[in-house]
Amino acid sequence: MSLSPTLLYQILLKKLGNLYWWPIDKNYHKKNKSDPRFEVIIGAILTQNTSWSNVEKALENLKSDRKLNIKSIADANLKNLTKIIKPSGFFNQKAQRIQTLSKLLKDKYNYNLYNFFNRDIKIIRKELVSIKGIGLETADSILLYAGDKPIFVVDAYTKRICNRLPLDTETSYDEIQLFFENDLSKNYEDKILTKVYGELHAQIVILAKDYCRKKPNCTDCPLLKDCMFDDKLF
Repeated sequence: MSLSPTLLYQILLKKLGNLYWWPIDKNYHKKNKSDPRFEVIIGAILTQNTSWSNVEKALENLKSDRKLNIKSIADANLKNLTKIIKPSGFFNQKAQRIQTLSKLLKDKYNYNLYNFFNRDIKIIRKELVSIKGIGLETADSILLYAGDKPIFVVDAYTKRICNRLPLDTETSYDEIQLFFENDLSKNYEDKILTKVYGELHAQIVILAKDYCRKKPNCTDCPLLKDCMFDDKLF
């Protein structure tokens, strides 16, 4: 039997369990009466081209400076904001991106994330990718993890695993996304698809970091029996 996204999810779920991604600091938001979804939005932008540990440092800086909310970032001095998020790397560009999006949420949606997300997923996605520096992966991460929308996030790890297993899909972002969504939506009810998409994306990240690395560690990989990749090439 060939490996499908559904079987991939089941194998990784058995091995890794539920990962409950995206991580947020619920206590912080409860104490400060701020919307935890905004932390996801900012984290999705800050994580571009860097490790999550660096993102955590930048988020902690924002919390310490009481700037992890829409108004504070929208109104912040850009130079100061750049210094605060410096640990995330590419801080000049990222500061502009998070401020542009924050200003959009302030001016068009009156700081209200419910108003922002309570629309058709395609319309929200189009608006997100219209912002310079926000691509499909970042937009879809925001939609899935902050907006609770049923959309599968494709990243470099997903493409690597699709190529190595291999999975019967083409190589473009949209084609891989459609391949995963078509298969998973046939096997899971609509009401849990968002959870399934989020868990599988997180599981793929762990799989790629721990096993299916650039130089792979195939010996203990949970997909060893199902994978056609030849680690002897490395």
